Amino acid sequence: MDRPQTIALRPPGTTFMNFPLCRDLSGLDADFAILGIPFGAPYGDDMVPNDQAKAPAAVRRESTRLSLGLDHWDFDLDGTLFNGRDIRVRDCGDIAGDPADSAGHYAMAQDVVGRILKRAACPIIIGGDHGVPIPVLRAYDRKGPINIVQIDAHIDWRDDVDGVREGYSSPIRRASEMAHVDRIFQIGMRAQGSARKQEVEYALSYGADITTSYQVHKQGMAAVLARMPRNERYYLTIDADGLDPAVMPAVAAPAAGGLLFQHVRALIHGLVQIGDLVGMDIVEITPTRDINGVTALTAGQIILNFIGAKVRYSNPPDSGATL
Repeated sequence: MDRPQTIALRPPGTTFMNFPLCRDLSGLDADFAILGIPFGAPYGDDMVPNDQAKAPAAVRRESTRLSLGLDHWDFDLDGTLFNGRDIRVRDCGDIAGDPADSAGHYAMAQDVVGRILKRAACPIIIGGDHGVPIPVLRAYDRKGPINIVQIDAHIDWRDDVDGVREGYSSPIRRASEMAHVDRIFQIGMRAQGSARKQEVEYALSYGADITTSYQVHKQGMAAVLARMPRNERYYLTIDADGLDPAVMPAVAAPAAGGLLFQHVRALIHGLVQIGDLVGMDIVEITPTRDINGVTALTAGQIILNFIGAKVRYSNPPDSGATL
């Protein structure tokens, strides 16, 4: 048995939806693997660990309110979660990294996600801040080409912030440098973030397809999906502030006018029908700012839609998945 690379669950010690815990990745036997990656690369005086490091535990805790049983009808999916199939979901715990050693934490995260992919499971990542997708996407280096779909209020194309190149303002810039990443679709942009004119120009010169939240409200998510190529691989990264603060209030940078839950649901259900959705993350949840757990609950509902939609559409390109 390999030395476990994930740690025991933080209090209250609940797995996501009470699915079985598997910390021995050499024995992972799953279609979907839930993984917490608590830490990003902090900027200057950012707290280490910060509040977002508590998000994996918060989402797991609130997930127990999402379902009374796997045999119950889910109107998001028009059926039960697994649709009568023998689907295996495992919670792999959290990355065992030192929050003061972001490089080591990222290396561990990349290795663990790589192990999950080698076991033909689909990773579902709960962060942590938006630096978290950087090591996750690096683990897909043998699964490319993949297209990135980002839900966010901000474009995240900064090359660095105060010399830090792998923080939460840079994940899409770092993704654009990965040879196995092809097209990038960014959805939900609005208001102001860390991007300046040069970052917007750089993103557009790369070929990023940027859709503001206002365009989605006016045209619908179908218009975005219509621009995406068919029969290709997609990875979905969701910053909680991409959704409207009325839907997900527990974020560090709320901005009015964001996407609604139904937009995200439509995107997920659309992606699994046009291609192979090979993984996802949801990040930037700050649990101490939550209201009745609604942000964590919504994150859990998004994850259930991801699982249920993939279960229903299982004719992707060869990705090594067992679905």
